[in-house]
This record gives sequence, structure tokens and C-alpha cells, in this order.
Amino acid sequence: MSEQPFLISIVEMGGYPDFSTLYRQAGFEPLTERNMRKALGLIKKKKPRVIVAEFNYQSDFRDRTSSLETLMAVVQRLPDTRVIVFYEREQAEPYQRVTSRFPIHASLTFPVDEPALKKALAEIKETA
Repeated sequence: MSEQPFLISIVEMGGYPDFSTLYRQAGFEPLTERNMRKALGLIKKKKPRVIVAEFNYQSDFRDRTSSLETLMAVVQRLPDTRVIVFYEREQAEPYQRVTSRFPIHASLTFPVDEPALKKALAEIKETA
């Protein structure tokens, strides 16, 4: 069993580099999931220190803006878990509705700035 805390990366849309090496260098054991439903099960089982997810605005949802809100409802029960979100600058307005309701450790726009991601991970690691 790994002594490093888990980091779960939820890559639903992708289109950006695989940051697994960066996650390992930051001191986390990365696990990647491409399906939100499966990711939620993994989160409940592994209780990660960090979750990296995407905000993908979906206007056809009746009561929420994206699957990120479903994720955050689960994360609320994990007080030691921090969330980093990647989002499109054009989706800032609907994303702000999520950040106003849920604690997000870091919000990074595409293209993801690696130094900003490293900094966010270092902040989380320091508070572990």
C-alpha cells in the first residue's frame, strides 16, 4: 500500500496533458477515472486528499450546471479532501454558481498553467 496520499483525476472531456508525473512529483499517488459515476465510487472507497476535475457546463441539466455539483455533494462529506477544477474561461459565469456554493481549493482555466497547478498541489501538501 502506498504511503503517499491519493489524488483522483477525473478526466471526462480531456484535451489537456496527462499530469500524472506532476502529481507524483508533488507527492501524491494519482488515480485516473474517465467516468463520473465510477469516480464517485472510487472517491468513497479511497478518500483522496486531492481531486482534480473538470467543469463541463451542461445547460440541459434541470437542477444543476454540471456533474461537478454531484461530485462536490460527495466531497462535502470528506473534510480532508481538496478539489482543483479546470474550466474554460468562457464558462466562468456558470462555474461561478458552483464556486459560490462549494469550497474549491483552486480554479485553473484552460490551457492549464503547470506552475499554478504545482503551487495549488504544494499548498495542499503543506496542510496535510
